[in-house]
Amino acid sequence: MYIVIRKYTKVRSVADAARRAKSGVGQILKQSHGFRSYYVLDGGDGVGVAVMIFEDRESANAANARIMEFIQASLHDLDLGDPEITAGEVLVNIEPDASSGMKYS
Repeated sequence: MYIVIRKYTKVRSVADAARRAKSGVGQILKQSHGFRSYYVLDGGDGVGVAVMIFEDRESANAANARIMEFIQASLHDLDLGDPEITAGEVLVNIEPDASSGMKYS
């Protein structure tokens, strides 16, 4: 598993950026080989974080190029600036046992 985290620190409206990214980035990701999941969080004070999970680095890199094109073309008015990017292979993954009855969303 491979994760890409983008942190934007000067977002005017994280909620607006997330709403608009949901449809555009969402479509790109759903059509991307190796895509597992995508999350956006509001870190407060103009900080927005996007987390993408893929099966492998190659899948992440292929999708990343398309996503950056979308962001530059469709979200430029939000003045997102250049993100701080952290990416790498997952070393530990802990999930609840199916028998525990615990559910997360």
